[in-house]
Amino acid sequence: MKIEKIPLGPLGTNCYLVMKGQEAMIIDPGGDADKLNAYLKEADLKPIAILLTHAHFDHIGAVEELRDMYQIPVYVHKAESDWLSNPNLNGSALFRMEPISAAPADSFISSGEMSVGSFVFNILETPGHSPGGVAFVFSEEKWVVSGDSLFQRGIGRTDLPGGDFEVLVETIKSKLFSLPDDYTVYPGHGPETSIGDEKLHNQFVG
Repeated sequence: MKIEKIPLGPLGTNCYLVMKGQEAMIIDPGGDADKLNAYLKEADLKPIAILLTHAHFDHIGAVEELRDMYQIPVYVHKAESDWLSNPNLNGSALFRMEPISAAPADSFISSGEMSVGSFVFNILETPGHSPGGVAFVFSEEKWVVSGDSLFQRGIGRTDLPGGDFEVLVETIKSKLFSLPDDYTVYPGHGPETSIGDEKLHNQFVG
């Protein structure tokens, strides 16, 4: 299995392609559908699903176009089931930008083991940045795609709808920091890090 980071959208959100053979799962397509589509075609990849760590506008900007283009399902946590279609909840209405919306998700994500096609991975519910935040854990590869909960030397903002600083810190300590130190963290923004490094150096999670 391989993973590729492609920054997309107005905030350069990290979209990830998790690939096995010629199949790929798309995680958090924040915008620039044409750019992502060009990459998929050049690499001869077949997308089979769109997975969302959460439904803020900068993570969902290309959802509708890609879903229509490839006829693939979209997965999000049930706590944010109505965020895709609601610019006030997904945050796009709060900024000076064209409101972003998409049709509702096709399926819901919950904690525990999840399989999509031949991909098998685990879900950690990681609220705090948003109520339905999740992380995707690939145990064999020692990866975690953390969304906007944990960054290199930082954490997600908690001043948007449904954010809660105390909940986020507890989420990181009890869920993400329960993973082994050698797990690579692939965050929603910025460079990769590791669980061990963040335990030692992340000043927000003392």
